[in-house]
Amino acid sequence: QVQLVESGGGAVQTGDSLRLSCVASGRAAKSSAMGWFRQTPGKEREFVAGVNWRGTSPTYAESVKGRFTITRDNTKDTVYLQMNSLKPEDSAVYFCAAGLSSLYEIRTVGAGTPWDPDYWGQGTQVTVSS
Repeated sequence: QVQLVESGGGAVQTGDSLRLSCVASGRAAKSSAMGWFRQTPGKEREFVAGVNWRGTSPTYAESVKGRFTITRDNTKDTVYLQMNSLKPEDSAVYFCAAGLSSLYEIRTVGAGTPWDPDYWGQGTQVTVSS
C-alpha cells in the first residue's frame, strides 16, 4: 500500500514558478515509481512526469519538456515537480501517482507506452492566469 499527499499548488501568473511536493507513505513507497498527472474539467487525466524508484530515468509529457523537472528524495519519501515558465494551459488539478517501478521502467521508459499507476493522491490545484 502507498498513500500519497500532494501540496504546493496555488494561483500564479503566466511565467511564474511553483514546486509541487508529494509525500509517500506505506510499505511500498520507497520501491515505487512515482510521478504526476493533471486533469482539467472536460478532459481526461493526462500524464505529466514520472521517475523510477532510484530517482533516475525521468520521463515527461512533450508539453512540459524543458519547463518541468521531476526529482525525488527517498530520505524524505518525497517526489517533487518543479514547474517553471508556467502557462495558462498548465492550469489543472495535479495528482501525485505511484506504481510498480519495474513496470514503469519496462513499459514507459523502455517501450515508450503510457504509464498506469496503482495509487493516487487527492490532488492539488494549480491556476495560472494570463
